[in-house]
Amino acid sequence: MLADMGAEVLKIENPDGGDDTRKGAGPRAGGEKGESHFFMTYNRGKKSIALDFTKPEGQAIVHKLLEKADVLVENFRPGVLKKYGLDHASLQAKYPRLIYLSISAYGQTGPLSDRPGYDPVLQAESGMMSVNGEANGEGLRHAIAIVDTMTGIHSVAAINAALFARRDTGKGQYIDLALYDTALASLGNLGAYYLIGGDQPKRAGNGHFASVPNSSFDTKNGKIYMAVANQKLFVDTCKAMGHPEWVEDPRFATIANRVANKAALTKLMEDVLKTDTKENWTQKFRHLPAGPIRTMKEALDEPEVRRRGMLKTYKHSRVGEVPIIGSNYHFSDTPVDDTRPPPSLGEHTGEVLRHVAGLGEAEIQALRDKKIIG
Repeated sequence: MLADMGAEVLKIENPDGGDDTRKGAGPRAGGEKGESHFFMTYNRGKKSIALDFTKPEGQAIVHKLLEKADVLVENFRPGVLKKYGLDHASLQAKYPRLIYLSISAYGQTGPLSDRPGYDPVLQAESGMMSVNGEANGEGLRHAIAIVDTMTGIHSVAAINAALFARRDTGKGQYIDLALYDTALASLGNLGAYYLIGGDQPKRAGNGHFASVPNSSFDTKNGKIYMAVANQKLFVDTCKAMGHPEWVEDPRFATIANRVANKAALTKLMEDVLKTDTKENWTQKFRHLPAGPIRTMKEALDEPEVRRRGMLKTYKHSRVGEVPIIGSNYHFSDTPVDDTRPPPSLGEHTGEVLRHVAGLGEAEIQALRDKKIIG
């Protein structure tokens, strides 16, 4: 996201294989020996430097880069970078304008700080899984790595806020961002539901425990989703379905009544919805929050996706053309640049060492010979 917005993002990777996600399971761009779909998703626009910073010569290069850097981002377990003199406490005095962001599972302090953490575990521990799933089933994880994704978004917000603060104070600062904290913050009103009411929010599958009709519904050829969240929308929905009398039915007169009589209302609606296709109902409900439940193919083949510029084809330096979902930001005066492909391992090592670190060709070759860089 920061690269799309114009930042020069230098990704420091282990020369021996690079980022672990390059080798991830699933489809690979360029075939069996290509790059994983996972890596390609999250590394657009970055420059890859293959650099072993566990060696003193590698640490010296990191320091040369830090002389010009605005932000350092790391997600090792707390304490790991201290072994190499690259923790915030070691760098603060030498680079007072540096913004240093640490992402960890449970934060930099406290009894849990040494634990590793992966997204689904945080979904489980934060209570997020307990509110997701069918009413009579077990709690389910979100299929997307939602905690990781939200932490990435919060990272961008935090970095931009710190850059604004530095403009006013002239000083950088340390940011401690934990996946656990992000998962808790993401509970939103469901967390408040328990804190204020004292009860566990009930799972409702595709429905909603406090809003009806707000769920998936069968049509003649598939399902649509309708989110009819207030009284005006319910009135408009009843009219669009040809049954304005439902509004006057005492079972459905208020949101509370509709929640109490969800099964009856759902049957009435599906009896009508099954008389036509999901495509036709989507057109009839154009003025309402309703739409078809699509497969991945249906969703990404939708013409509007390309019209919005959300699908890009990138020319990767090693594996050729790769389709990736683009940036969702549309600025009027400072448009993002989401046209740069994800990098090959070490693709920019020489370029960055020459133009940012100021090293000469002989120095770069010597580092290659020692396998400090790749």
